[in-house]
Amino acid sequence: PSTLSYKSGDGFKLAARGRSNLPTVVFDSTGRAYSLQSHQLPSARGQGEPLTGRINPPSGATFEALLTGGESDRYLLASDAGYGFVARFSDLQAKNKAGKAVLSLPKGAQVLQPASIGEGGELLVAAVTNEGRMLVFPLADLPELARGKGNKIIGIPSARAASREELMVGFAVVSADDTLRITAGKQHKNFKISELVNYRGERGRRGNKLPKGYQKVTSIEVLLKELTL
Repeated sequence: PSTLSYKSGDGFKLAARGRSNLPTVVFDSTGRAYSLQSHQLPSARGQGEPLTGRINPPSGATFEALLTGGESDRYLLASDAGYGFVARFSDLQAKNKAGKAVLSLPKGAQVLQPASIGEGGELLVAAVTNEGRMLVFPLADLPELARGKGNKIIGIPSARAASREELMVGFAVVSADDTLRITAGKQHKNFKISELVNYRGERGRRGNKLPKGYQKVTSIEVLLKELTL
């Protein structure tokens, strides 16, 4: 997506992998969610069009997250203050242009890109902070809600979160067969599930420090499995 053509002053921000016959949901910086019909969006051969031509966010709001999926698909929603919950895609869709309030944000908090939840046995949440701490715990320890602030994912003192000194910078949902990649600047480190044991703990704890050189996390992601025919 970063190689597509953009209007002067524009650039790549978000992408979602999906099908054109499924809806797209966009989150703004206030935690509101808006629905778009994917097949009505302009072709990538052009330079796009403003989302505000199709939806009506509050004045000054920016778009911070993007996802697409089927009605029963589940996603982990969270703010960088370290709170979140599981939501079904069907609960995120809004019928009007003004959208619907979904993610309640603590003071000073910002919306993070939701994480897709796959199928499988025990699913784990891996969350990282800007201080290089990572915590891994069962996804089942988080509630499934249609809207709200959610529960504490990783322990960040409220005052430090409000002042934006300490933040959750990313999270992912991993299964037994997945590989988790932590990227810090120009280098990355891959973790198998068995290698995450040192970071396992109860939901809401502080987590443990990542290895030196990987503590300034710029992204956390689950690597896509290679398909073999």
